[in-house]
Amino acid sequence: MTVRRRLHLAVAPPGAHDAEGTDPVVAPGTEVWAGAPVGTRLAFASFERLARAAERGLFDFLLLDEEPPLPEHRGRLHELDAVGGPEPVAVLNALAGVTARLGLAATVNAVFGEPYDLARRLATLDHLSAGRAGWRVAVPADPRAAADVRSGGSPDPYGRAAELLRAARRLWDSWSPEGVPRPFAHRGRHFDIAGEFGLPRSPQGRPVVIQAGESERARELAAASADVLLVRHGPLEAARSRYADLKGRLAAHGRTPGDLKVMCGITVVLGDTAAEAQERAAGIRRQRITPRYALYALERIWGTDLSGYDPDGPLPETAPRTRDGRTRALAEKWRALAGEKGLSLRETVIEASGRQSFVGTPGTVADDLDRYVREGAADGFVLVPQVPADGLEEFVDRVVPLLQERGAFRTEYRGGTLRSHLGLSSPVPPAGER
Repeated sequence: MTVRRRLHLAVAPPGAHDAEGTDPVVAPGTEVWAGAPVGTRLAFASFERLARAAERGLFDFLLLDEEPPLPEHRGRLHELDAVGGPEPVAVLNALAGVTARLGLAATVNAVFGEPYDLARRLATLDHLSAGRAGWRVAVPADPRAAADVRSGGSPDPYGRAAELLRAARRLWDSWSPEGVPRPFAHRGRHFDIAGEFGLPRSPQGRPVVIQAGESERARELAAASADVLLVRHGPLEAARSRYADLKGRLAAHGRTPGDLKVMCGITVVLGDTAAEAQERAAGIRRQRITPRYALYALERIWGTDLSGYDPDGPLPETAPRTRDGRTRALAEKWRALAGEKGLSLRETVIEASGRQSFVGTPGTVADDLDRYVREGAADGFVLVPQVPADGLEEFVDRVVPLLQERGAFRTEYRGGTLRSHLGLSSPVPPAGER
């Protein structure tokens, strides 16, 4: 008898995005916080409400992003981007005290961290949460971030990330499962450290490692080292091909298909009818892409000051001031879209960006999510609510019960650690390090 595949669910507030930066326009969801008071993004009550809703919905984990470099646009900070978020590990340490089962994952930039400090911070979270910690290893494409760490005169963010991860694991594994500390030593291209780690192994052995990205280097790093890979949502057939490629890489690293969970970042808009859901989705897109924001998004593609243009007028007739072929192709795609549908500048940005992944009634959304997993396109989803807490609570109340009725999602937590939620085995230290 074939065992039904159950999907995994996680949640990330707007702003948690693909570190590879695959779109020159602002990452979907970031503008939800734009213009909001800094206190709103710092208030612990906001994070607590989100975490409690996720735990009530039996989600695997909550993922908190770290603040990117202060956003610049035409040589100055841009007020339409959200800034001022708190340090994620600190927030998750506090959330460990108000949750009991929910996994708690933090994004930590791989070009800034030092092995001992990072390993100790994440191990502390893992102990305080009784084995619920996760680390999203961020490898930024932003040259301002990558330029902060150089080797031989040129940045190597993926090489540094891979070595940082190896060094951190060496520290976590330096204590035996029996609680005996052992000296550690790591000498590599980026780090040279030795000593004794200050914390024993946690209930899940070590934090779950999460990665994002779809480039060749990202896929290989994930196949070698990650427990979870976050990818963008896409059409079913393309997603199935990507999923097969990712799972097929694991054997070369001595791993099995179950050792890596592939989870798609998604947005969901619900309605009592399909028409109502589509109307809500269009309203959300219009609310997110204000006239000023439409100009900002277009300026980032055109590479020039468009402040004199009318957002309700046509696209610029001039070509983008960039030699980047991908950006020029995107501009032409937008121009063709505007011409085909007779769209204004703002309407073009609304139409071209911020498309929601799943739009429909709770029943159709539950069916679509279940099908995506059953047909081998992903192992689960990271929900990015467009209205953070309200959107998550609506999903928990209206979609999760239907997934449970279909046998596609758990009806209770059966373990206490993040690894148990994800169906991952507990790591065993290499023989020489036990």
